[in-house]
Amino acid sequence: MTKPSPQAIFQVDHAHLIHPLHHPSDHQEPLLFVEGKGAILRDIEGREYLDGLACLWNVNVGHGREELANAASEQMRRLAYASAYVGFTNEPAIRLAERLLKLAYPNLSGVYFTTGGAESNETAFKTARYYWKRRGKPNKTKIISRHHAYHGVTLAAMSATGIPAYHKMFEPRVPGFFHIPPSYPYRLPGSMAEALEEAILREDPETVAAFIAEPVIGAGGVIPPTPDYFPRIREICDRYQVLFIADEVITGFGRTGRWFSLEHWGVQPDILTFAKGVTSAYLPLGGMMVSREIHQAILEAPPAERYMHAATYSAHPTCCAVALRNLEILEQEGLIEHAARMGERLIAGLQTLRDLPIVGNVRGLGLMCGVELVEDQETKEPAIGLGARVLAEARKRGLVTRIRVGQRGDFPIGDTILLAPPLVITEEQVDRIVEILRESIKACL
Repeated sequence: MTKPSPQAIFQVDHAHLIHPLHHPSDHQEPLLFVEGKGAILRDIEGREYLDGLACLWNVNVGHGREELANAASEQMRRLAYASAYVGFTNEPAIRLAERLLKLAYPNLSGVYFTTGGAESNETAFKTARYYWKRRGKPNKTKIISRHHAYHGVTLAAMSATGIPAYHKMFEPRVPGFFHIPPSYPYRLPGSMAEALEEAILREDPETVAAFIAEPVIGAGGVIPPTPDYFPRIREICDRYQVLFIADEVITGFGRTGRWFSLEHWGVQPDILTFAKGVTSAYLPLGGMMVSREIHQAILEAPPAERYMHAATYSAHPTCCAVALRNLEILEQEGLIEHAARMGERLIAGLQTLRDLPIVGNVRGLGLMCGVELVEDQETKEPAIGLGARVLAEARKRGLVTRIRVGQRGDFPIGDTILLAPPLVITEEQVDRIVEILRESIKACL
């Protein structure tokens, strides 16, 4: 049988496949990846690329791990899938729940599994409402999130997401979602934690169920907070009886040099959502971990108030088996500590780009970095449209990643180059990323 040419494959792609964030103008010359190893991707023409974003922040242990393929194969041969609805269970899900709770914050005691990040956040919103109804406060339904945040693009998750481009063609948004400014030291003075208290008081604390935040804003521009931000957030949530949801979909499982990122500030959430790095993307899996108090509200509910939340693939045995093996790799190979070291090297290298006139800000935590582009370093006028040109130049030189498209207006941000390579990246590969970005930015000046 004759193997189809790349052109023939692309014709079928253009004819039938709807891609995420789809517009045909962005898909004229797609890369057709066929193989990966470590931090390298190879396309159908044999060209190699440094994977600057671990595909979508998620291939933490790197490409081509036979251990994970074997874990899936072994589990599928025994039991590929079985329902985990109440009354049924499976061993990989049980073992994974126990393992995750040992790695995460000590106040957490229960795990619900999903298939991805947006579903995890939808679950968290529903669980916050459920908890307050069980506690006799049914009016506490509102969710506060932040501008520039990304929490997914299903309907409620999109309503929490603070990037206008994701809203425009799908509005109206779900009622009861409100946005506040984030901690963004480059553009906003102070920690900005007071914005949460102001919003709670404005909306009435008896109507606010939860506040959701990424420890480090990810797709919205890789924006780490000031050191005092999350300790103050925790105090405010406690003061007004508002649940704190930590969206660690990107920041979990070593991305910032810790297993989970609020560890950097000694803060514990009421609900933690996760996905991506839990399986290093080898199979879809996500979830939510909840505090003992929320867990007890579920366990002690009378039949009429049972937790009626469900999904067909919750606690999928094969996905959970792969996650267990993935966590072993992260631990046995010291990849959390390696991410911290490589992150320091990457940020230090990127800081050298500040001599280029369009580089406004370099920021990050662990192997999660952003380079914000501006028209002018003094005025910080956002550069809009420049990032796509830099990406094109980087691709020619063997680096693929993504950008946060800039915006003007009340909450400006320049085009921001996003970097979060696999945690297995080497020193030489880190240095090559910096070298390629310097060449690519200079080519666009």
